[in-house]
Order: sequence, then structure tokens, then C-alpha cells
Amino acid sequence: MTPPRAESLRSPSDAARRAARRAQIPVLAVVALGGAIGASARYAVALRWPAATGGFPWGTFWTNVVGCAVIGVFMVVITDVRAAHRLVRPFFGTGVLGGFTTFSTYAVDIQRLVDSGHPGTGLAYLAATLCAALAAVWLGVTLARRALKWRQP
Repeated sequence: MTPPRAESLRSPSDAARRAARRAQIPVLAVVALGGAIGASARYAVALRWPAATGGFPWGTFWTNVVGCAVIGVFMVVITDVRAAHRLVRPFFGTGVLGGFTTFSTYAVDIQRLVDSGHPGTGLAYLAATLCAALAAVWLGVTLARRALKWRQP
């Protein structure tokens, strides 16, 4: 009697899991590509508007606010207006906008402000970014829905 081949010992769920992993490769690739684009744009903003030591980090603040507004518009367009290709959301939403907005830098900026003896500026930056980012998402969604209302029956 010959021993069974390794493939025959695997359950059907193994093949399904491998197929599911293979299907995620394009998603991972577009997220990485989009992230590189978004992070490069964010870096360009940081070079153009560097924060002075102890000063309010306006470049990071506006990057996050603009990115949040675009996220609001983007989500309306791909959910309310038309179905997008399955890779559009991971590429643009997760990749480009995820790489462009920079809440990790936001946290580091707050820590630097506090450590350099500017806790008031750090607290103002913390609150202003949070409020402005949430308002920007809401405004992006609201304006996009109003602008695209004509498309609804």
C-alpha cells in the first residue's frame, strides 16, 4: 500500500483558506501603493510647513483636517452614488487617505509640545485636531450628499 499524498491529507477548508489568502494579495498591494502615495504627500506637506519648536503644528493639523473631509466625501461617493471596484476603497480610503492623515504624528506632536514645556499648546492642539477632524468628516459627508442629491430618484 502506498502512503497517501500530502494534498489528500488536507481538508477542503485548507484549500479554501489558501484561496482566500491569495485573493487578499491584490488588496494588500493596492493598500501599500496607496499608502506610499498618501505618505509621500503628507511628507511633502511637512517639508513645506514645518512646525517650529513649541509652536502649533499647522501642517499636521491641516493634513488631518483635509484628509478627514476627503474621507467623508469619498465614503458618500462610493456608498451612496455608485458601487466602486472592490479595490478602490482599500487603495484610496485605507491606502492614500490612511497614509496621508497622520494621527500617529499628531500624538508625537502632542508629546513633543508637552516635553518642551508647552503643555497648553499641546492641549489646544489635541482638542482642536479632534474637533476639526470630526467636523471635517461631517462637513464632507453633508456637502457631498447635498451636492449629489440630484442623483437620487
